[in-house]
Amino acid sequence: MTTLARKLRVTDYFTLGWGTMVGVGWLVIMDDWLLRGGPLGGVLGFAIGGALLLPIGYVYGKLVMAMPDAAGEVAYTARVFPPAVSFATGWMMVLAYFIVCAWEAVAVGRIAGYIFPTLDSMELYRLAGRPVYLPHLMIGLGLTGLITLLNYRGVRLSATFQNWTTFGTLALFVVFVGFGVTKGSTQNFPPLFTHSPFISILLIIQIVPYFMTGFESVTKAAEEANPEFQAQSFFKAIWMAIIVGILFYTIVIAAVGYVAPWRTLTGEKFMTAVAFEHAVGSRWIVSTILAAALLSLFKVFNGNFVASSRLLFAMGRRGLVDTRLGQVHPRNQTPSVAVVCIGLATAACMFLGDAILVPITEVGSVASAAGWSAACAAYYAMRPAGRERLIAIIGVVVGVAMILMKVVPLVPGHFNGYEWLALGVWSAIGLILGWRERALARAVIAR
Repeated sequence: MTTLARKLRVTDYFTLGWGTMVGVGWLVIMDDWLLRGGPLGGVLGFAIGGALLLPIGYVYGKLVMAMPDAAGEVAYTARVFPPAVSFATGWMMVLAYFIVCAWEAVAVGRIAGYIFPTLDSMELYRLAGRPVYLPHLMIGLGLTGLITLLNYRGVRLSATFQNWTTFGTLALFVVFVGFGVTKGSTQNFPPLFTHSPFISILLIIQIVPYFMTGFESVTKAAEEANPEFQAQSFFKAIWMAIIVGILFYTIVIAAVGYVAPWRTLTGEKFMTAVAFEHAVGSRWIVSTILAAALLSLFKVFNGNFVASSRLLFAMGRRGLVDTRLGQVHPRNQTPSVAVVCIGLATAACMFLGDAILVPITEVGSVASAAGWSAACAAYYAMRPAGRERLIAIIGVVVGVAMILMKVVPLVPGHFNGYEWLALGVWSAIGLILGWRERALARAVIAR
């Protein structure tokens, strides 16, 4: 049986984990973040929400060291829970990764339209009041095709692309933040919170799972580690991804609040770029920010594409979905069928346009939290010793709390109709696929 190529190193796992986590939300919907919590509410929300993920990261590190399986949460839950739990967990995590691919494919059109305003033309139709432009579609579809091709051809090619875009993003981030804050003032911060401090922080914590999803993508590529790779390096890559992610988000929110009077800019398109341009008074810093955003978009798209395709491949290999998804390309040693399916599904979602951006954020948060909770519960059921059982319990509590914050109607910022619809459609597709595979398995046994 052809196996996946084993070519990844510790740097590749860090860039996969952090690169999958940090996309272009800090540019595209910064106004939504600040309207939710204000500068201090945003900083504290991401700091607290990110810190709460450290126990979950610890559990994932332990699990991948013990079970380096591309199935990730599917493999962990299958060890101690019934197949239905394993399937449901895997299906929700596929959603958590795949939904980011769709988000980035749409976002690239918006960024391109900001750089070249003439691209905001040739409107095809509207969804939820948002126009869908032909040039945006073509750009998004082109990027989707490129990412699909990279991952079809080989994991080393995909990892090299991920490394360059990740470190390029970090370098440009240091440049524009370092220069921009020299022109800012603390007088720009107020109001520090947009609601009461508690509600402001809560509204930010609700979206942290979506924007911090990615550290656990390290587990999905565990079978592709270099033969000389040391197992404990998985643990290091996961924790580094979480810590650097917390620092990135808190710094960029604080910087936007510091460099300009943010309250007057919340109606602007790409508020982050506008705020820095307001402070510096020059267009070059906008170009630097947009370059960083494009590199970040490429890496987060590629990282989530890797994670979603590997997880779908692993589910197919286990017979939880169509077994053809578990095929490995004989020459490229990639999960080629799963890669093509993720690419086609991302391309289809492109036609929903900008209307999907904010709802995707909310649904992705719940999907991620559900997978994290199940993984921690599985680790607890494996009966680790003393302190590790406590960490597993903390992980479960954090994950469940993050789910409840979005689904309980009494909590501010809970799901609306569109978000319930998106989650319901995905769950229905999963039920149909799971039922079909079980029916086929019963038919084979009956013969």
